[in-house]
Amino acid sequence: MTTQNQLAMVKKDTVDIVAAKVKQFQEAGELHFPANYSPENAMKSAWLMLQDIKTGKNQGYKLALEVCSKNSIANSLLDMVVQGLNPAKKQGYFIVYGTTLTFQRSYFGTMAVTKRLTGAKSIDAFTIHEGDDVDYEIKNGRITNLIHKQKFGSQDKDIIGAYCTIIEQDDSVYTELMTIAEIKKSWGQSKMNPDGADSTHKKFPQEMAKKTVINRACKKFLNSSDDNSLVMKHFQESDNVRDEAELQEEIDNNANGEIIDVEGFEIVEDPNEDQTTGEILSEKEPEPAGTATAEDDAPPF
Repeated sequence: MTTQNQLAMVKKDTVDIVAAKVKQFQEAGELHFPANYSPENAMKSAWLMLQDIKTGKNQGYKLALEVCSKNSIANSLLDMVVQGLNPAKKQGYFIVYGTTLTFQRSYFGTMAVTKRLTGAKSIDAFTIHEGDDVDYEIKNGRITNLIHKQKFGSQDKDIIGAYCTIIEQDDSVYTELMTIAEIKKSWGQSKMNPDGADSTHKKFPQEMAKKTVINRACKKFLNSSDDNSLVMKHFQESDNVRDEAELQEEIDNNANGEIIDVEGFEIVEDPNEDQTTGEILSEKEPEPAGTATAEDDAPPF
């Protein structure tokens, strides 16, 4: 069977099925898209991208459409469309974990879903630097009346925190505030090695700090709402699928490691390490262009 025929079969079993399911949701009145959103165009963009996405080095840089299950491909497309997102607008990415394809929102996507579900007027984030004056009150567990005074040039000083403000429909303000310690703790969950000299976090700390506080603000704001819509269900489900896929991949990657008990500590030996010399036989290489990885989103420029 030719590659084109294989792609046609995968498309029939995924894209076409998702399109039919979305139409069913629309006809039942369960799903309404913004006026400027075309699910057909979003799926066309996604399908074109999926044909170039590959697995990582451990799986030999294989095409995602050849490795991933049809169910995971269809579910990732459905998650994307139901949330009203388009990867061509940098609102999300398709990432491979083992044989599972997942759709992960960028923070642009998270903001878009938040505005769609809550009617929020604006979502903005700012970094706080050494020497800045920040004052606020806490009422009923919410930060209110935040005042941030900053002098020109302080943007070049060390970042000590960041905050995100969401202006609601009634002009009330929801604020999420994080210290730099909290931000770095969040970065520590990333597989991107934020402490590396060439990491995005080191190169663009302001943008990455903003991204982190925006994601937290939007998720907490949405979770505090009473929205039980289909969109909210897929918003939460896409995160759950990602977490489960990451965990399974970690389990699979460590499956060949030999566990040794040394004075109460468990040490998993690296199967790529020469146990006589300690030399790593195969270093992790940078992912090639077009490869899907579990990295954070690039800064918005």
